[in-house]
Amino acid sequence: MSFSEQNDRPAAPAILVGVDLGLPHFDAELEELGLLSQTAGLEPVARVVCKRKAPDAALFIGKGKADEIKQLADATGAAEILFDQALSPAQQRNLERHLDRPVNDRTLLILEIFAQRARSHEGKLQVELARLRYVSTRLVRRWSHLERQAGGAGVRGGPGEKQIELDRRMISEAIKRTRERLEKVKRQRQTQRRRRERQGAFNISLVGYTNAGKSTLFNALVKAGAYAADQLFATLDTTTRQLYLGEAGRSVSLSDTVGFIRDLPHGLVDAFQATLQEAVDADLLLHVVDAANPNHPEQLAEVQRVLHEIGAAEVPQVLVFNKVDLLDPSLRPRFETDRFELEGVQVPRVFVSGRTGLGLDALRRLLAQEVSRRSGPVAAAAQADSGSDAEGNDSAA
Repeated sequence: MSFSEQNDRPAAPAILVGVDLGLPHFDAELEELGLLSQTAGLEPVARVVCKRKAPDAALFIGKGKADEIKQLADATGAAEILFDQALSPAQQRNLERHLDRPVNDRTLLILEIFAQRARSHEGKLQVELARLRYVSTRLVRRWSHLERQAGGAGVRGGPGEKQIELDRRMISEAIKRTRERLEKVKRQRQTQRRRRERQGAFNISLVGYTNAGKSTLFNALVKAGAYAADQLFATLDTTTRQLYLGEAGRSVSLSDTVGFIRDLPHGLVDAFQATLQEAVDADLLLHVVDAANPNHPEQLAEVQRVLHEIGAAEVPQVLVFNKVDLLDPSLRPRFETDRFELEGVQVPRVFVSGRTGLGLDALRRLLAQEVSRRSGPVAAAAQADSGSDAEGNDSAA
């Protein structure tokens, strides 16, 4: 039984495994994998880290280390083994046979969390598409009993169709149906975007590493009441509200989007294209960074990588270093705003705490300056009347 079947049960014990292949930013403590597993409803009971020049073709970690993990699993009662790296279908199957337990990798773990957290119709469709694509490459894992079936009644001798071929066809048809439904949702979003463009709307999207505090900051700015929690992927669905900026004399559209993470499965990036399009089409990105996280430079770089992948790297950015209230007083910034070099370009940076409200006035002033500078006079005039009506009601949909 895998963790996806244990959502309503006590947390199942799991062993976390990381393999150092000499790549940069290896998580030697497996902290992020531990947070992911807890988010998915598992309880890490042991961590195993090893170093290899290259993955073993059959077992990824080699037979000796696999034997060691099996002994550890027997001793701790671990119900599942989680790998921090992506496993091939053959490696996953071989490991499950060798360890006599379900074995899953980081990719499936993220997929399972997304499946648990998706609330909107669009979000559920996006997760389903990514899950189907993942499963379609791993049918051999679930059908170790495969053999040619006998023909139907009245048929002599001719071998029937393999079960795996039936499953592959069913999954292919399901992928096609889900894609068609997502395309319909995508067209609806495009219609909404064109309507905002005709109205001269200025669009700002929140982006950032998961658990950087985007939703908390979003709620603090527009009082939207969107779900926010100190956990990975607390929210997946895009939420858009109007934010009135008094110094700019107009309202802007502010959207909270799904958080990014290291090694975000490519299938999820593809599946969430409709949601991530909010970032691509934005006039300005608020790139939220967890300033209290010691790994925030790597997290910032990972968000930049994903922005390049989805075609949003050229959208202007404002860096928002969040959670400064959690910093040691000696490390807190002396000024509310400054400039930060991002990929060779100087961009505005502001230090805030979405939880306490520290620095939010400075952020609003900075946004007003950016909006006024980047908006044409015609668009600003078109917003003048609606902007005055929006004051005091900046959480309206």
